[in-house]
Amino acid sequence: MINPSAFGWIDKFFVEQETTHQNFMVSEEDFYLRTRATGFIFGHIIGFDSVKPITIKDRLAKEISKIGMLNTLYQMFCLFKQDSDKDQFVNEAVAFYNLLSPKGFNPLEKMLPSSSESSKLEKIIHDRVQTNEDLFSKSFSHVITNALLFVDVLAFKKYLENGSLPDKYFNRIEEIVISIISLSLKSKTGFSVHDELLQKLFESSVRYTKFSDKQIKSIEDLDVSYLEHDLEKFYVIDLAGISLWSDEKVENEERYFLFKLGEKLNINERFIIESIDFINDFILKYKNEIPYFNSSNPVKNFYDHTTESVLVLINRNKKRLVKEVSQSKELMHLLAKSTHKELDKEEKKKIKNQLLDICKTVPSLTIFLLPGGSLLLPILIKFIPQLLPSSFNENEERE
Repeated sequence: MINPSAFGWIDKFFVEQETTHQNFMVSEEDFYLRTRATGFIFGHIIGFDSVKPITIKDRLAKEISKIGMLNTLYQMFCLFKQDSDKDQFVNEAVAFYNLLSPKGFNPLEKMLPSSSESSKLEKIIHDRVQTNEDLFSKSFSHVITNALLFVDVLAFKKYLENGSLPDKYFNRIEEIVISIISLSLKSKTGFSVHDELLQKLFESSVRYTKFSDKQIKSIEDLDVSYLEHDLEKFYVIDLAGISLWSDEKVENEERYFLFKLGEKLNINERFIIESIDFINDFILKYKNEIPYFNSSNPVKNFYDHTTESVLVLINRNKKRLVKEVSQSKELMHLLAKSTHKELDKEEKKKIKNQLLDICKTVPSLTIFLLPGGSLLLPILIKFIPQLLPSSFNENEERE
């Protein structure tokens, strides 16, 4: 199984996928619909459109995003070139990102000249899906900005077509997306706390650099002439649609907004209707998993998401962790005591210090050594007793 958190995962991806046997998509709409079905368009990936199935079970959200990013870029390359040459794809992708280099994003800055192209692409993708320096320091408001990763795919298509990028293409597309999202939220019949949060989430995207000063109050004020291709138009319609969804339906006034938007973009009504139906089915099926729809309390959402991530790391390093913990009788005693009695300040400090020492020896757990990481040690402490043998609790003399 490929591990996007380990070096060399892109080369392994192509070995596992046997891409030489790939059947090429022949239309952009087919590509878009298949990509949308994975959830990549909405920043919530539930699967991958790949030659061979790739599981999302027991993967961190960042790892899922990395695979989704690589696979979607590659599918775009195959669609445009009608070729599955993985080496050419990797070279083109690295050249594209090197050309893009938006403000504050220099993916190759720390790469050695001798680094392989695939290792460079790994670094680039890591930076693109990483909305901030690390899990613990990033703001609660960045939980869905990966929905904007599809802009990378649109820009990559432009690059493949022209060998270059139109001036400020990335910023122009994002500006249109934000404007349409804001308009769609204003058109809703009821404005919930989720709607306000959604607007803030998109507007705080670290990839977005500057908003237009122009005040856009209606669809008529929108300048969508920059959107030349159906892929761009499909994308903004779907993002508008998901922002309009509430209470398990899209009201008539909100449908009217989507049809007016489709008319302005010269997209037929068939796609609008299919978009409404797809979004409704997608949200109803995955609502409990999509951060936005569970973010009335952003702090709780952040904690829940982080707990899930920590559990994945604990399970992956279970044997090593149990071995390290078992070597300290004092730590074992304190952990056992913590399962049935409140520890005093000094005891808590001992557990914290000893666990931090253990985390230094387990590479995957060094995240707890990052700024703010120690604040999440209670999550680690909570689940460690569940990993230890049953005698761990049975033999502990209760006070």
